[in-house]
Amino acid sequence: MSDKTLPLGYVNSLVYELLKSFWDERGKGARFRLTTVGREFFREKCLPHLDSGALDDIVRAVGATLSRDGIAAQVGCSQEDRLLRVRVEGCVHRSVEDRMAAQGIEPLACLPANLIALAIEAKLDRPVELAEVKPGEGGCELLLIVFDARPTLV
Repeated sequence: MSDKTLPLGYVNSLVYELLKSFWDERGKGARFRLTTVGREFFREKCLPHLDSGALDDIVRAVGATLSRDGIAAQVGCSQEDRLLRVRVEGCVHRSVEDRMAAQGIEPLACLPANLIALAIEAKLDRPVELAEVKPGEGGCELLLIVFDARPTLV
């Protein structure tokens, strides 16, 4: 494997084209097929840093990984019952969201949201659904629904 670094614009252009093709094929249903994008990155980079079972600590650990790897500058959250509101600033993939919006397509995927959902599911065994991604000035506002723990069979 080569150590060559690819330009971010090129990578985001490919991501945009893949998402746009998926949108053209599946419409809004594409969102539910993209929730596990980032699983390998999660296992290698995030999972080893998950020490706490508190939601804000989980988000903080994922945010620290994203910051350390230059993917997002800052990640913060607030919780209201089952709603987890996450703000992501300085994401390297923001241009993809902007291009989708220019086509009238609401965001389909968000790597930080996927990583947070995977972390919650791995650490707390609670299903998570990405309900909304709102690109805004300075960052994206994410809304995740954290469901109750899965029942265990005895």
